[in-house]
Amino acid sequence: MCRCVRFFDSLVRRYAHPMNIAWALDFSESDFLAALARQERWAQQALYEQHYGKMMGICLRYASSRDEALDLLHESFIKIFQNIHRYQPDTSLSGWMRTIAVNTCIDHHRRNARRRTEDLEEAQTFSAGDPDALSRLSEKEILDAVQRLSPVYRAVFNLYVVEGYSHKEIAEALQITESTSRSNLLKARYKLQEYLSRPPSIARDEAAADQTISETS
Repeated sequence: MCRCVRFFDSLVRRYAHPMNIAWALDFSESDFLAALARQERWAQQALYEQHYGKMMGICLRYASSRDEALDLLHESFIKIFQNIHRYQPDTSLSGWMRTIAVNTCIDHHRRNARRRTEDLEEAQTFSAGDPDALSRLSEKEILDAVQRLSPVYRAVFNLYVVEGYSHKEIAEALQITESTSRSNLLKARYKLQEYLSRPPSIARDEAAADQTISETS
């Protein structure tokens, strides 16, 4: 991951002159995509700066910290630059990039998270609570709470609630059972409600304990 960080730090320092961005804006979409396919750094920087905010927002939802999100962001952009020739013109470029970012986050979870198989019946002991509670909170409050979830809860919650994946698709992506996906979604919602109903300092301590239990189970 450090290689990705160094790459983009170098990219921004080397190609930060505003003339390069202005040049990019003068290009047609086909010319700009051709420049990306040729791995021209000014075009890569323009794409990076234009989509940084949305892509970072995606990675933050799956990461446990900003540093981890930055690593995921940079890894996503490396994949985008390496596979730009696979992008189909006249389709949504931002949608294609979003898919790569989500898949990068899924791959990261599969590499690092310990997975447990849990029966759906076990999840029935958890109450869904107020289904509209999350909708009344600010985006930052929800993001802070989501980042406190264990990796598996965070991944399932994001894929189901934010990305719109079905439990079958989540099960295939994370290599778990559909019942485990449903179970983890219920538990993620329950944990979020717990964190959001407590003072931040207490919620952080509880979240840290949950992370430890999840990692050692």
